[in-house]
Amino acid sequence: MPPKPPLNWALLPPSFLLPSSTRPLLPLLPSCSPQPPTPSYTPTRTIKSTAPPRPSRFNYLYGAPALTSTTTAALDRKALTTPLRTGALATKKGMTALFDPTTGKRSACTVLQLDRNVVVAHKTRELNGYFAVQVGAGSKEARNVTRPMLGHFATAGVAPARWVVEFKVRGEEGLSVGVGERIPASWFEEGSWVDVKGVGKGKGFAGGMKRHGFSGQPASHGQSLMHRGMGSAGGSQGSGSRVLPGKRMAGNMGNENVTVKNLRVMKVDQENGIVVVNGCVPGPRNGVVRLQDAMKKPWPKGPMTLQEIGVGGAEATA
Repeated sequence: MPPKPPLNWALLPPSFLLPSSTRPLLPLLPSCSPQPPTPSYTPTRTIKSTAPPRPSRFNYLYGAPALTSTTTAALDRKALTTPLRTGALATKKGMTALFDPTTGKRSACTVLQLDRNVVVAHKTRELNGYFAVQVGAGSKEARNVTRPMLGHFATAGVAPARWVVEFKVRGEEGLSVGVGERIPASWFEEGSWVDVKGVGKGKGFAGGMKRHGFSGQPASHGQSLMHRGMGSAGGSQGSGSRVLPGKRMAGNMGNENVTVKNLRVMKVDQENGIVVVNGCVPGPRNGVVRLQDAMKKPWPKGPMTLQEIGVGGAEATA
């Protein structure tokens, strides 16, 4: 609480407190009477807050403004996890083994083959709200392609593709590969890291032991035809006489999207369009997977265009 100004006892009381007989004498008094000191601040009475304002818990950085719900803000939040350049489609041909030149160890590898990857279209933020490269792979007879897709391929000036997917990129620099140009196997350099996405093998209806790794029931001491049973599915009183949502039970196993991250490119064959990666890849043999730069590894320094890898002109569109 601010201090009060000191009282001056030499000052006259207000005129309305003086007797009526002395009021006419006030103009005759000298004007050099001391004036009360004026404080340099405006004294206010208030309550000190015990809970000062704090930054919102919804901020992604301490002291930063709250996130907005605009599309631009959403793209900015995903910028760090969006690759700089496009990926490619590949066919899983099988597995082999290679010796790692850095460690000298023999490691299992998967052979992936790129089959006529061509850029079909570009997606921009002005028209579509995001940046992406639409890539087509494989071949398909024109009589088995719908008319809208035939027009789409004709606009790009490419042959009908069997598979068409989109690869999101961070900005406009990711659209450096032009429409109609092919993405070769040398787009991925040896020693770089990639993420592989595919659909895992479908294993049909499976029990709890195969699907979730349950240990099953005891194999002796009176167990009858329940050796591979999962046991009780829910309690009575404790869980409300029901089976809680999300309970791991028997059901359809596999046939779902799987992403294997941080696979190292061991070998690249430009002529045959083969990329060999270290480790396993989801999906059956001859299955189609998506190959793109790994998000949890530093982005590769290049290439960003086909001219940087010595491919361009007639070779890019052949």
